[in-house]
Amino acid sequence: MAKTMQPQELIDSAVVDPTGNKLGKVGNVYLADATHQPEWITVKTGLFGSKESFVPLSGAHADRDGVHVRVDKDAVSDAPRIDADGHLSREESARLYEHYGLPMPRTSPDGRMDDRAQGTGRGKAGTDAAAGKSDRDAEHTMTRSEERLNVGTEQVETGHVRLRKYVVTEEQQVTVPVSHEEVRIEREPITGASGGTAEIAEDEQEVVLHAEKPVVNKETVAVERARLKTETVTEEQTVSGKVRKEQFEVTDDEGKHRKS
Repeated sequence: MAKTMQPQELIDSAVVDPTGNKLGKVGNVYLADATHQPEWITVKTGLFGSKESFVPLSGAHADRDGVHVRVDKDAVSDAPRIDADGHLSREESARLYEHYGLPMPRTSPDGRMDDRAQGTGRGKAGTDAAAGKSDRDAEHTMTRSEERLNVGTEQVETGHVRLRKYVVTEEQQVTVPVSHEEVRIEREPITGASGGTAEIAEDEQEVVLHAEKPVVNKETVAVERARLKTETVTEEQTVSGKVRKEQFEVTDDEGKHRKS
C-alpha cells in the first residue's frame, strides 16, 4: 500500500478498480495477524449490498474518492465465496491469493511462520501437493514494468492576425482634349458697283472668344473586397521523450550475473 490505512477510515469507503469502476463500499477490514495491518477488505455488492466479496489491499491506496485497488471488477465478481465471519483460515486465504494471482505471504493468517519459512521442509497438514507448488511458484514471480510515451495533440493559441485599411495619397495624371476659339480675318475683294458708295470713317466690332478648360471632380467607388479566413495545414512533427523501464537481473551468492 502507498501508505498505512487505518481500518476505521476504510469502513463504508467507495472501492474503485484500476479502470475507475466503482465496485461497492467497504464492509469489513481484515488485519494480518502477524503485522496487524489491513490486508483484506470485503466489498458490499449486489442489491442493497447483500453480497460481500474479499478484495486484497496489496498495492492499494486511499484518497478522497475512496480506496483504489489493483484488481478489476471481473476478478472481484468471480472471487471465491467466503463467509465474512471475522477471521480467514489459511485455506481460505490461500484460495483468495491464488484467485487474484498474488504471492502468498510467508506468515499464515494466524501469524505463525509456515513450515517452509522455518526450514523444516515438512508439508503442512491439510495442504495438498498442488497447493504447495502453487504457493512456491507464486513467491518467485516478479512483475517488470516500463513507461511508454502517449502522444496526443492539443490546440493552443499561436498569435493574432489583423486586417485593416489605411489611406494613402498619390498623384495621377490624365490627358484630356480641350478646345478654344481664335480670331482669323477673312478678306475678300469688292469689285464694280457691288460695293456701293463708301465713305471713310472709324468703326469697331467685337467678337466673344470661347475656350474649354479641364474640370476635375472626385468620386469614391468600391473597387475590391477582402476578408480574413483560416485554413488548417497538417504537418509531421517528431516528439521525443525519455521513458524508464525495468530490467531483470539474476545474481548468485557470489555476485555473479546469470542469464535471465
